[in-house]
Amino acid sequence: MVDRTHLEELATATRRLVRSVDGMPEHTYAEPSLLPDWTRGHVVAHLALNAEGLAGALRGLTEGTSVPMYASPEARDADIAALGKAAPEAIRSRLLGGTTDFVSAVSAVPEEAWGVDLDRTPGGRTYKAGAVLGMRHREVEIHHADLGLGYTHADWPQQFAVRLIDAMARREHPTPFSMRALDLDRTWHVGDGGPTVSATAAELGWWLTGRGDGAGLSSDNGVLPRIEAW
Repeated sequence: MVDRTHLEELATATRRLVRSVDGMPEHTYAEPSLLPDWTRGHVVAHLALNAEGLAGALRGLTEGTSVPMYASPEARDADIAALGKAAPEAIRSRLLGGTTDFVSAVSAVPEEAWGVDLDRTPGGRTYKAGAVLGMRHREVEIHHADLGLGYTHADWPQQFAVRLIDAMARREHPTPFSMRALDLDRTWHVGDGGPTVSATAAELGWWLTGRGDGAGLSSDNGVLPRIEAW
């Protein structure tokens, strides 16, 4: 069953993102984002293509066919590289169209189908259809901050920061550790043992994506665990 509260949170986050993209002067598309080797145009292109890919997978699910998000990892990267260099209006139009298609595809999924496995690429990693809202929500909020347009992880709604930490804490990490959100008085454990890292929920979430320089975080043994990039 789709989480209507989460769906509305995602819709609100998407509206924020679209407002930021709408306000981007054309010359800023070619400027560097906060991500290595990606311009802001590449970030918006990725957000557009991700929406299209998820929408396609959900439409396939509704129609009873298997449609992967991407044809291959190489095709994904090539599509982002190509669209990222397109005219700003073309990139923006793809983002708006992709987000609209995504909403329509979500609305069409039967309740009994949310537990079905979908393919990221043919023969590659799979994910549950029910995970799509969280996947897209992370893409929208994290990459909105990656644009470097004034919206930062400090602006994330607290509920999104919690959802992000919940998801990232379930990933495999090289070493065990715990996290304590100072603004929530809540603790997460990754494995058994290790140091406790303390910060606001937003700072913890940003760090868990492999971003930032550790500012705002503290570890009770003086060393921050190594985090792989998201």
